[in-house]
Amino acid sequence: MKDKYESIRLRNQLCFPLYAVSNMITRKYKPLLDELDLTYTQYIVMMVLWEEECVNEKLLCETLCLKSNTVTPLLKKLESKGYIKKSKDPDDERNLVITLTKAGEKLKDKALSVPKGIACELNLSREEAATLYKILYKMLDEDRKEG
Repeated sequence: MKDKYESIRLRNQLCFPLYAVSNMITRKYKPLLDELDLTYTQYIVMMVLWEEECVNEKLLCETLCLKSNTVTPLLKKLESKGYIKKSKDPDDERNLVITLTKAGEKLKDKALSVPKGIACELNLSREEAATLYKILYKMLDEDRKEG
């Protein structure tokens, strides 16, 4: 006979290993990001800016799946470190535009070691990593459609 509580056992939940792996990966990033003087969330903000160089706050929040009240203090800290500059959008003063500074651009070269360092920490083949990436983005994309 099947246990009626089987569906609520921790080992049967998809959410728990996702949560635990997310925490594990963030811990593995920490020593690599300490060398750049960045937290993980500051790092993902910088990655968006290294791609775009200039982005408005709303798009940044959407891209990173973060709320404005989370992003605002991150931007303030990155600005105090001299990596970004914030300004009002000349076309719509309600929008905040974030621009990469020369110091922020320079940090990009130092950050090149981070993906290699993380890859060494994870015990995944290229194929496994690609499959996991595809599955996770499928979930994220589906959530964005619903939201």
